[in-house]
Parts: sequence; structure tokens; C-alpha cells
Amino acid sequence: MSTKTMERQGLWQNWARTEQVRPTEVVSPGSIDDLAQVVSQARAERRRVKPVGAGHSFTGIAVAPDIQVSLEQLRGLVSADALTGEVTLRAGTHLFEIPDLLAPYGLAMTNLGDVDRQTIAGATSTGTHGTGREFGGIATQITGVRFIDGTGNDVHITAGDPRLAGAALGLGALGVLTEITLRCVPAFKMRAVEEPSTFEESVSRFADNVDATDHHEFYWFPHTDVTLTKFNTRLSLDEPDTGPSAVRRWVDDELLANKLFGAVCALQSRVPSVTPALNQVSARALSARQYVAPAHEVLISSRNVRFREMEYAVALEAVPETLREIRAMIEQRGHRVSFPIEVRAAAADDLMVSTASGRASGYIAVHRYVGDRPDSYFDDVEAIMVAHEGRPHWGKLHTRDAAYFARVYPRFGEFLALRDQFDPDRVFANDYLTRVLGE
Repeated sequence: MSTKTMERQGLWQNWARTEQVRPTEVVSPGSIDDLAQVVSQARAERRRVKPVGAGHSFTGIAVAPDIQVSLEQLRGLVSADALTGEVTLRAGTHLFEIPDLLAPYGLAMTNLGDVDRQTIAGATSTGTHGTGREFGGIATQITGVRFIDGTGNDVHITAGDPRLAGAALGLGALGVLTEITLRCVPAFKMRAVEEPSTFEESVSRFADNVDATDHHEFYWFPHTDVTLTKFNTRLSLDEPDTGPSAVRRWVDDELLANKLFGAVCALQSRVPSVTPALNQVSARALSARQYVAPAHEVLISSRNVRFREMEYAVALEAVPETLREIRAMIEQRGHRVSFPIEVRAAAADDLMVSTASGRASGYIAVHRYVGDRPDSYFDDVEAIMVAHEGRPHWGKLHTRDAAYFARVYPRFGEFLALRDQFDPDRVFANDYLTRVLGE
């Protein structure tokens, strides 16, 4: 394979339509050597380089006004060891491609988020996570990385190297990832139990439910007292599939959760005053269901309705108070919110700029339909999160800067030192990284 180069590109937009740019040049390297040459030449010419994955970040973390690098030619499996569970993937591999790549080896990723359109490089570099008291974000599964740094060097960092704590979740600031090695587990299934509950029951019992369940989360529907709770339990692979048929699940997950929900959101964006009533109707329509299926089928949800999202991590014990403050704020400020608020948890880890670095964390995500009129909803939620020393997801909307992160991340200075080591000339900088990391 060789590098494909296309000059004077058209407009690039991310999935949520919150960011757009017209790159000067787009390249798709056919090999690691080709990529190294692109970066070396860019450095010599004082240009900037940014890799782009699936465009699923809501922030400008992947915006490339100069040279945009596509990793579409750097996809697939490099190696897999069924005995150790160690798997190396090319960085451009999409999450949805991984289950089929691992199936012949009887392996699966330890945990996933709820969307699988991202590349493995994009998901790990932005701190994508799922839920589960004993499970960290996807980047915690990494045991090694390979990347081209800002000087054009081909860097390998393996388990035991203290720099892996920065490179495993590097924000695209240290280099362009080319290969990622994961510690996988034997493939498994899950029993999913989904049932409606109340706001106070879900909030007050959140910590207990997280402790008692492999993977727990819930969604609260603003302007109602109703939540949808999810309790997912890990099972062996030989457990038989049970529950609603594929047709029934398509009706629930595609027809109702996407097509009908999209139509309702479109109506609410045009007539915000109907939002509370429609949320009440939607909440009353919730019903319980249980099923057993392969883990990735349980964890991943289809998201076809475009939205904007902000998500913050707070200390796990701060989740109930934070949610009650958000609920009161929505009522006091008169916001009309069509999208449910999602609440998850993750284990503490030791990655330098992981949102769960050094503390077990609860995650609170708020959304706006892409067609909603601009308002202060996200700003008002963010003020509450900041008061609780929240850490925003790197790929989701926020207004924080380097000075703030220096206060809430104990290892932030270590990460900045790694950036100086691997990208001294800021080949990989863009406006977003300059804001959150400094010059």
C-alpha cells in the first residue's frame, strides 16, 4: 500500500456537526513508514498534522486545519494470542470490527462503551469508557502502543514502561498511533435486565447497585420521576441466548429508540413547550425486559438520532448530590430537555489524564438534540460539575482549560512533560489541545 494524498479538500464535519474544518491536505498512509515520512516532512516545513478517526468526538480534539491523516489503510488485526489474551490491532480499526476479529481466538474486549463507530485509536485517546465498578475505561485495557512522534520517530511503549500511563490515553498530543495492544478476556455473554424505576430510587441506590452488579447504569427522563435502569451480568459463553426475538429487539432499539424518538425530538425542538408532556408519555411507555446475548450486543446501542453531548466524571460518592442539583436547576431555570440524562460508573485507574485517574468515578452525561435552539443548559450543568471538581470527557463538549486541569488532575504535569518529550515542536497541536494543555 502507498500513501494516498488529496489536496484542497472539501469541508470535514464531525458526526454531531459541532466541528468543521477544510484541511489543506488529506493523506491516508499505506504503511507506518509512510506515516513517519508525512510527519517528518511536516515538521521540517513547520506544518501541523492531526489524525482523524470516525469523527465521533463532539469537541475539536481531531480538527485538522492543515494536514489531516486518515488511518483507513491502517486497520485490522496484527496478532492475537488466545492463551495470554494479548491482541495487537492497527490503530484505524473500528470498534465494531473487533468482535469478528477476535472471535476465531475465543476472545473479547473486557468492556466497551455504548457506541462502537469509533476507531480504537480515537476511543482510547479520548478516554471512552463503559460502566462497571470493577472496570476502567477502554484505555485501561492497553498493554502497549506504537506511534509516530512529533520528530517522525517510530516509538514502542510496552507494559512496565511508566510512560504507558500517558501514552495509553494520549489525546492525540504525543503522536499518531499506529498499533495498540490490548489485554483481552475469554469471550462472554451478558444477562441484561432493564426495568423502569423512580428518580429517587435510582439515585439513592446508585452506589449499592454499582457495587452489586457487574455493569449498572440508568437514564433519567427530565420533567418526570421515571428512570430506565440497566443491570448487566457477565456470563459464560455457553449460556444460551434468551429473551425477545431479533425482530422485537429491532422494534425496541431501532423503530422506537431511534426513528420514533428522532421524530419526537424534532417536534420538541420546534415546540419546546410540549417537552414535559411528551417526556411523561415516553416515560410511561417504558417496560421491563430481560435477555441474554453476546456481551458486545448487550453493551452497544444504536445511536442514529444526532445530538450534542457533555459528560463529566465526579467522585462516585458525589453522584447523588450532583444529580439532585441538576434536577433542581432544570426546574428553576425552565430548561426543556428532551434527551434523558445518562449515569454510569468506572473503576479508578492510574492513567495520567483519565477522567477516573486516582478515584472511582461516576459519569453524568447530558445531551441536546442537534436541532435544539442554543441555550444555557450545558453551561448551567457544567457549573454544577465544576463545583464538584468534575473532569470532562475529552471528546465531549466543555469549556475547561489547562489551568483547570492542572488543579483536578494530580498527574497533569507528568503528561505535559511527556508531550514536551514526544512533540517538542507541537506538530500535533490544534486549537483544542492548546486550550486544554497549553502552548
